[in-house]
Amino acid sequence: MKLKNLIIVLSCAVLIASCKGKGLFGKKKYDKSDVTGWNYNDKNMGGYQVSKEKEQATGPGLVFIPGGTFTMGQTDEDVIGDFNNIPRRQTVPSFYIDKTEVANVHYREYLYWLARVFDPANDPSYQKILDAALPDTLVWRSELAYNEPLVEYYLRHPSFNNYPVVGVSWKQAYDFCLWRSDRVNEGALINNGLAAKQGLQAQQGEDNFTTKSYLLGFYAPQPGKQGKKSTLKTAQGTPRTQVSMEDGIFQPDYRLPTEAEWEYAALGYIAQNPRPSTKEGKRGEELTMNKQIYPWSHNPNGMRDTRHGSWQGMMLANFKRGNGDYAGVAGGLNDDAIYTADVKAFYPNGFGLYNMAGNVSEWVADVYRPLTLLDADDVAPFRGNKYQKMLIVDSTSSDPTTRFARDSMGRVKYTDVTDKESMMRRNYQRGNVINFIDGDSLSQSNYGYGITTLVSDKSRVYKGGSWADYAYWLSPGTRRYMEEDQSSATIGFRCAMSRMGSTEGNKRKTGNWWKDKRQKR
Repeated sequence: MKLKNLIIVLSCAVLIASCKGKGLFGKKKYDKSDVTGWNYNDKNMGGYQVSKEKEQATGPGLVFIPGGTFTMGQTDEDVIGDFNNIPRRQTVPSFYIDKTEVANVHYREYLYWLARVFDPANDPSYQKILDAALPDTLVWRSELAYNEPLVEYYLRHPSFNNYPVVGVSWKQAYDFCLWRSDRVNEGALINNGLAAKQGLQAQQGEDNFTTKSYLLGFYAPQPGKQGKKSTLKTAQGTPRTQVSMEDGIFQPDYRLPTEAEWEYAALGYIAQNPRPSTKEGKRGEELTMNKQIYPWSHNPNGMRDTRHGSWQGMMLANFKRGNGDYAGVAGGLNDDAIYTADVKAFYPNGFGLYNMAGNVSEWVADVYRPLTLLDADDVAPFRGNKYQKMLIVDSTSSDPTTRFARDSMGRVKYTDVTDKESMMRRNYQRGNVINFIDGDSLSQSNYGYGITTLVSDKSRVYKGGSWADYAYWLSPGTRRYMEEDQSSATIGFRCAMSRMGSTEGNKRKTGNWWKDKRQKR
């Protein structure tokens, strides 16, 4: 009798397991729309496909930075007298940023890909593409210093693999971010069995994978082997290999961080243990009252361990301590780097980011204006917007591959949004707002580039101080600028990515979340 009951129980367990995800009598259970009551992912009710809600994954090399409020700008005496970093309270939405500066080995990976896909042996015109991406190694030259070995070897020698790439202009850094976005998304297709690795070698010229060209149908990779648990279906319920943005497989674009994002990340404000001040209780929202000057002032990794004095007197960044002192005395170097240092040298800040002060200064996305900190919005502040849209070459076509066009590098072509198109909008009336409020006709001010000032609409901000800078420039609040097509031996960059969804990070509820069923009184 006991054996018979056991068999019945086991049979029921098998039946339940086989019906997992299904309703009564094996009928599939569907999620329903709250507004229409129709089933999602049901071929018999229209076939509207909705992917399971998922949190954004952290892309390769990135660190999640939870957004928040901070005081942006000057935290130390303005000894330069620029008056261009007036303190102002700002809010930065959550985002991701590279743990380290982009290194020589990373940039050479980019150059290698370009040389393979745009081989001048196939088309001599491709040489222009390769030349445009090369860093300017001549930035190491000086009239009264012997830096020729760095000109020749800094980018290529394996001893410098993990040192920050320099000699890269803002435009080149911007293009690197575009390339990185596409390689990461192409890798996502391969890892999900939606594209075959063999297709990588076949890419030539404009027939290469870019995220936008793929989504529009310009590029169709060789199909890979999907797993049995693939959830990608057509409206008819059959498996599909073409991915859309709604499927949650592709990442948002890599890009340069905004100035506000970079400065917020560099300061590393985060609820720490032990807390820097007992007056703040357990909440982290008032950490800005501590007004630290450098990224390491209040760091949970022990860099200010005054109880034992283990880090007292240690150099926590690669910078110039004084005239002629770039590294200290032989046998006891103070920062162990005469020029640049490894991208993971020194200790990370509160967010786990390396070299947010010193080593190399870093390009950010913003166009420079002295008073942007006062003019910009107080949430997600940024100057540099130039609105664009995809260029339509055949307005009568419903086929994206003929309606739109690609350039010689395989990227979908864009065109500027005109003032005429924008004039009736409520939120903006111009397409190019780089000089909005500061240099446009409304403000009655102008910048005579090369005559009265070096500021122009191509002037880009760089932050963070470098191996050749005094300590003043290590403060995240300081800011300088250079033309976007110029480069320096002291300027590198790191990439960022916008955060989609919840502010707090993965596996967190958004907002002040409550259960639907509340306790009855």
